[in-house]
Amino acid sequence: MKIKKIHYFPVPVIIVGNLTVGGSGKTPLVIEIARFLKTQGLKPGIVTRGYGGKAKHYPLQVDEYSRPCEVGDEALLINRAVDCPVFVDPQRVRAVKKLLAKKNCDVIISDDGLQHFALGRNLEIAVIDGDRRFGNGFCLPAGPLREPVSRLKSIDLKVTKGHTQDDEFTMQLIPDYFYQLTAPQNKQKAPYFYRKSLHAVAGIGHPEQFFKTLRALGLSFQAHAFPDHHFFKQKELAFGEEVIIIMTEKDAVKCQGWVDPRLWCLKTKTKVDDRFFSALLTKLYPAK
Repeated sequence: MKIKKIHYFPVPVIIVGNLTVGGSGKTPLVIEIARFLKTQGLKPGIVTRGYGGKAKHYPLQVDEYSRPCEVGDEALLINRAVDCPVFVDPQRVRAVKKLLAKKNCDVIISDDGLQHFALGRNLEIAVIDGDRRFGNGFCLPAGPLREPVSRLKSIDLKVTKGHTQDDEFTMQLIPDYFYQLTAPQNKQKAPYFYRKSLHAVAGIGHPEQFFKTLRALGLSFQAHAFPDHHFFKQKELAFGEEVIIIMTEKDAVKCQGWVDPRLWCLKTKTKVDDRFFSALLTKLYPAK
């Protein structure tokens, strides 16, 4: 058996990933970690596989002109949410090399990559869906796991969205407001949509979670689930001219170039246990 080389870098590398397929909240946590590190005077850079995107060449730096079909939805979302360099490449080692060559960063965050062992890491963070946990406990294709649950024993920090266990830090995605894609300054709370003809679309890892959130806000709608990272076409949203269509931020970035006044996005806030950030610094810089 050929042993693959592990690449280490002169700056700390943080891996944020999960053991299961489907959405668990990795990207919101990556954004919050980057924001926190910046408040500590650090200069984070982010690498991601760019799942769903297909570029002609890699590595590729994400900027305001990047297209979701090239860099993927999550990379665009991160780039818009936090002011730090974001590089995309299915080979994350190559992305880190390019990032460090072009940017003055002193810590790297990898969005996903627990199973990308070629990239050496100083800290591993697993994100867990507290409601679904680990399904039937089997690895693919018999179950939802990428690795056995026993892998958690080697993980440095565990962050759980929803119901937590004793050794897990809490993370909440809290609905804030809705904004219209053609006029982002037009912000509304849930009651604005009561008694309106609503459709909700979701091309994320766990669409039902989004629909559940909308129902908890008192909204009644027709639900339309699509595969994770789905690139929407206008004809797929042909629900009528007098309706309102609500989607996630992750889906909204994939509607570049053809948005219309029917489309609205739910803006959420991410709240992470303060103790998590203290633990992160302690583990990342134990000598400090």
